[in-house]
Amino acid sequence: MGELMEIIKGRRSIRRFQEKEVPEESLNKILEAVQWAPSWANTQCWEIIVVKDPQNKERLQGTLPKTNPASKAMVEAPVVLVVCGKLQSSGYYKGQVTTKHGDWFMFDLGIATQNICLVAHAQGLGTVIIGLFDHNKAKEVVALPEGYEVVAMVPVGYPAKESSAPRRREISEFTHYERF
Repeated sequence: MGELMEIIKGRRSIRRFQEKEVPEESLNKILEAVQWAPSWANTQCWEIIVVKDPQNKERLQGTLPKTNPASKAMVEAPVVLVVCGKLQSSGYYKGQVTTKHGDWFMFDLGIATQNICLVAHAQGLGTVIIGLFDHNKAKEVVALPEGYEVVAMVPVGYPAKESSAPRRREISEFTHYERF
């Protein structure tokens, strides 16, 4: 338990990377962490596109607004994982949505993305979750078919520098018992 909490507490958003390849074995462990992520009724609605080609990373970088602080990470990181979700699968039963919040794919992909980040960190790799970009343009870059959406992009590589933890709310500030 202690080791897991240290991994959770130690993970940071990394936006600058070393020029050093990610070993295939490390990448496979990250993908295995997605494979074993929980999902609604085991729908496993995720699709991960592994992008290593510098031109494709540049094209994906072009989908970010210039103000996005993770822009450089898109081309500096040796690997970018494009996290995509299958629509109308998670949260559905017999073709009908079953939750107040509609399609549950965002929730399932959030869990899978957290697994990516934690397993990467446990192997000495850094990640940053990018959500601010033109999703439709990114969908074109990775040739995603209809019925799927790009949700996030996660650059993965060796961090260029260590960073300290941002302030966290105290447990008592967000925990409520029985009622709000």
